[in-house]
Amino acid sequence: MNGVHDMGGMHGLGPVEPEPNEPVFHHDWERKVFALNLATGFIGKWNIDMGRYARELMPGPEYLTTSYYEHWLYGLELLLVEKGLITAEEMRTRRPAGPAPDGLRLLRPDDVPRRLRASRAARMDDEIPAQFKAGDEVVARNIHPMGHTRLPRYARGKRGVVDRDHGVFIYPDAHAAGLGKQPQHCYSVRFNARELWGDEASPRDAIYIDLFEPYLEPA
Repeated sequence: MNGVHDMGGMHGLGPVEPEPNEPVFHHDWERKVFALNLATGFIGKWNIDMGRYARELMPGPEYLTTSYYEHWLYGLELLLVEKGLITAEEMRTRRPAGPAPDGLRLLRPDDVPRRLRASRAARMDDEIPAQFKAGDEVVARNIHPMGHTRLPRYARGKRGVVDRDHGVFIYPDAHAAGLGKQPQHCYSVRFNARELWGDEASPRDAIYIDLFEPYLEPA
C-alpha cells in the first residue's frame, strides 16, 4: 500500500543519525512488546506478513511521531481485536470481559528457546520455473495495491537488470492477505541511480533491490 512506512526517496524527514552502541531495547516496555509479539504469533491466528501489514495501517501522522516498538504495539493491538482474541472494549478498558477463547496454543517459558530455534525461513523448496535470469532487462510494474507489498514506490515503472535469482520464497503480498504462501522467485535487480532519481544522481551509482517475480515485466 502507499503508506508513510514506504519512505524510500522521500524528502523533508531529516538525516539518519545512527546511535553509537545502540541497545537492543531502550526501555523495558519495548522488550515486553517484542515478547508479546512472539508469544501471540505462536497462537497461529496470523503470520509475519500479516503482522507487518497491520503496522503499516497506522495513520501517517501517528506513525511519524512514534517509535519502532510503538508501531509493533499498534499492529499487535489491531490483530488481537481483528482475530477475536480480545474485544475492542477490553482493549479500551485494559480489563478482560470474560475467559480467553478455547483451544488456543500457549507459549510457555520453557518453550521459548525451542520455539526461537525452530523458526521457519521464508525460503521454499518448490520447483517453480523462473521467468527471468541474470542479465535480463526488466521493468518494475507500476502497481499501487491496497494491501501489503514489498515493491517500493520509488522503483515502480523503472527499468533494471536482473543481477541474480535468489530462489523461491513465500510471496508476502499473498501471505499478508491470508491467501496462502504462493511461492515465487525473488530476484536481485540492479537499477541505475539516474533511472530512479534522475539526472542529478551520480552516473556511477546503482541500487540493488530484491523483487518478487510478480513485480516484474520484461523490458
